[in-house]
Amino acid sequence: MSARQKVLKSVYPVLTKITRFFGVKTDVKTPPSNLAAPVSLYDYSFEGIAGDTVSMKNYTGKKLVIVNTASDCGYTGQYEELQQLYHQEKGNIEIIGFPANDFKQQEKGSNEAIAAFCKKNYGVSFPLASKAVVVKGKEQHQIFNWLSDPAKNGWNGRDPVWNFSKYIIDEKGNLVGYFDPGVSPLSAEFLAILHAPQS
Repeated sequence: MSARQKVLKSVYPVLTKITRFFGVKTDVKTPPSNLAAPVSLYDYSFEGIAGDTVSMKNYTGKKLVIVNTASDCGYTGQYEELQQLYHQEKGNIEIIGFPANDFKQQEKGSNEAIAAFCKKNYGVSFPLASKAVVVKGKEQHQIFNWLSDPAKNGWNGRDPVWNFSKYIIDEKGNLVGYFDPGVSPLSAEFLAILHAPQS
């Protein structure tokens, strides 16, 4: 872990406490009730961090959290919270982290370096995608295009605004929530959507 990463790791809990103390609002979006996606997320696949091809069909019938991540960001400490959530909800949800270098080049390492960093510093055991996945712009990966295109997901047009933007998918493959990076994956508002009954 670099000196900068050590500083960022210590800053995140403070940033979270300040945000909560001052009641800073960050964007949370949820769909109109009983809205089904016009295009199936399960039609897509992505490259895993080890170079394998992973089909989204593997997640059929499961609650899913999709989050774009980075190793050198003020929100990198959310890796720890995501891992805690993954452990607490084991068997009930799946999490996929998509390391991306799309915001201020805060993910410069190789796939091998990213995997090692996440394991060593945060004990990450949930699946990670290859850094080759682009989460915004002209080369946006088809999964993130689906997450941010209302014509495909049925309602949400929000691209990731920064590292650690989070999306929740229900058991039927419907997008049921978008959360800005400032919303903790252990927050009451996040867990309320995650635990909501299947529509």
